[in-house]
Amino acid sequence: MSNSIPTQLRFPPFAGFTVRADFEGGALSSDFGPLLLRGVDQQIGLVHRLAQAIDDRRHASYIDHSLSDLLTQRIFQIACGYADANDANTLRRDPMFKLGTERKLLEPEQDLASAPTFSRLENAVNTRDLYRLAEAFVEQFVASYAKPPEMIVLDMDHSEDQTHGQQELAFYNHHYQSHCYLPLFLFEGLSGKFITAALRPGKRPTGAENAMILKRVLKRLRQHWPETRILLRGDAHFANVELMQLALDDPYTDFLFGLAGNSRLKKLAEPHLQSTRRLHDTRCHNARLAEQAPPQRSRTFHEIDYQARSWPQAFRTVLKAETMALGDNPRFVVTSLEESTPEILYAELYCARGQDENFIKMMKNDLASDRTSDCRFAANHLRLFFSCAAYVLHHALRAELLQGTELSQAQPSTVIIKLFKLAVRVVQYKDRIKLHLPGSCPVKALLHTVTERLYRLPRPRLNTG
Repeated sequence: MSNSIPTQLRFPPFAGFTVRADFEGGALSSDFGPLLLRGVDQQIGLVHRLAQAIDDRRHASYIDHSLSDLLTQRIFQIACGYADANDANTLRRDPMFKLGTERKLLEPEQDLASAPTFSRLENAVNTRDLYRLAEAFVEQFVASYAKPPEMIVLDMDHSEDQTHGQQELAFYNHHYQSHCYLPLFLFEGLSGKFITAALRPGKRPTGAENAMILKRVLKRLRQHWPETRILLRGDAHFANVELMQLALDDPYTDFLFGLAGNSRLKKLAEPHLQSTRRLHDTRCHNARLAEQAPPQRSRTFHEIDYQARSWPQAFRTVLKAETMALGDNPRFVVTSLEESTPEILYAELYCARGQDENFIKMMKNDLASDRTSDCRFAANHLRLFFSCAAYVLHHALRAELLQGTELSQAQPSTVIIKLFKLAVRVVQYKDRIKLHLPGSCPVKALLHTVTERLYRLPRPRLNTG
């Protein structure tokens, strides 16, 4: 305990009693989460797979913490709400985090790593390590399926990661009005599973860069799933010829992209917008006659005949002709899909990509993927991957253990607050370790359900090779 931390806390007296607190509780912890995360990781083999991807160049005689232990500790801390590596300085002796890393509780030499160790780890990785880690996440995604799926939706999106110092490759982005990185995230749109990510400079990506990344991901997926239908889905800045050609080259791959409006598209859309305006005026008139509130908007869906000069061929272009009180709101998408009506293509298939933004918000707001304050770009990329790994564990926890419970659809922050942040007293005997939780714990039944499911799962469930 640092000398700067008071050894006693004082509180106002009540009912004739003085109230004091100290830090002499012994093996107490405020985090039950590491034990649950350990069980999940044993099932899916995530940390083992990531550790194999990094070339550990440390001299064996100077190693106190294996690479697997370091990754486990850092990822578990982020998954429990501790975003900074500095938190390791106080958590390295926490009994629950030591249990999660399978370290002996009562031996000081078995304490976990401190912040300087993680700083050295972050600054030791190189581009080859990062490339293998990106591949490892794709392999982890593939391993999450017991058999090849009939179809997956590969949602792609970039997200602003503001920088506030002299980080490498942090550029000013006019669209976001900030200096930032612009990482690319790939998720499976139907399940919310994480596929992989790439930390990028803050500049706008080109079509060739997006295609370069997606080509490598698709190649990995095709090695395992040669006949799975894959739909590439993204907003308008992915609607470029390189990604379209990538889908055309694979008979089992299609695309569905937003399409930015231009003068020609607006001209083609105008007759449909006029029809929608008349429909909206009629609906508003009928609502007034019936003394009802007028509709906020009216929309119709159409196919229009459009081909950009850069496109290798004509593709289906869908128009959402929408009229609101404030004016027209036309929207366009382009796709290689031949089935489905324009309304289904836009309202059900394309608009569903908005869920991808929620996945990114979980990654950023709950798991601190934007905590990229290191000077080196490679170190910041590893920090991004730490958060990605924490997301994978949380998703597996919800899918495997929390299914059918009140937290089955909960965000990581809710799971952390309700399930992970529990006071635990750890008592080690000669042949067993016993955990004492509060008698008034509000999630007793949920914990019983989760731990029973975890206990009954076979170990390991998946091959981690």
